[in-house]
Amino acid sequence: DESDEQPVHSVTVSDFSMSKTEVTFEQYDAFCMLTGRDKPDDEGWGREDRPVMNVSWHDVTAFCEWMTRTTGKTYRLPTEAEWEYAARGGNKSKGYTYSGSNNLDAVGWYDNNSGNKTHPVAQKQPNELGLYDMSGNVWEWCSDWYGDYSSSPQTDPQGSNSGSSRVRRGGSWSNGVYICRVDLRGRYYPGRRDSSLGFRLVLSQDL
Repeated sequence: DESDEQPVHSVTVSDFSMSKTEVTFEQYDAFCMLTGRDKPDDEGWGREDRPVMNVSWHDVTAFCEWMTRTTGKTYRLPTEAEWEYAARGGNKSKGYTYSGSNNLDAVGWYDNNSGNKTHPVAQKQPNELGLYDMSGNVWEWCSDWYGDYSSSPQTDPQGSNSGSSRVRRGGSWSNGVYICRVDLRGRYYPGRRDSSLGFRLVLSQDL
């Protein structure tokens, strides 16, 4: 629909595992307590199993690095290609407009049903891969710099080599149905924090 969603091209991604839900306040607050970081603001909506928000790209990268050091496994943000593959349902995809359905009310919190705030994760239906809230609730940071797509087939694309904005995907509680499509691309300055923006993790398949 948008010019930056084109050209249509073939993308292959290697095996990876993705967290079923967005990282929650409970998970992120534990990281803050153990590392002495300030906890992000919850806007008075509640913490625990709500998706963490008000975190910058740099904040979430630090969380991934801490998880990697703590567990000995490689945790990171998804690439934009991995995110879209997972949101579309991977090799089980049924071609839905949103992640898991053509009816956004069934799978996501958005401007028409959210009451202008986030909601606890995994309250809506999952997509074909068992992943929750990939459309709506909070936007999700990806690892890539935002840039134009290539027209040629790609394997494990990493995005642009440089830029001013990082990719965000999925739409949020404050957005309408058009923005929550699985193919819509968003971008933010990596230092930005706001109440519509969170993330989920990928676990690399270490050799």
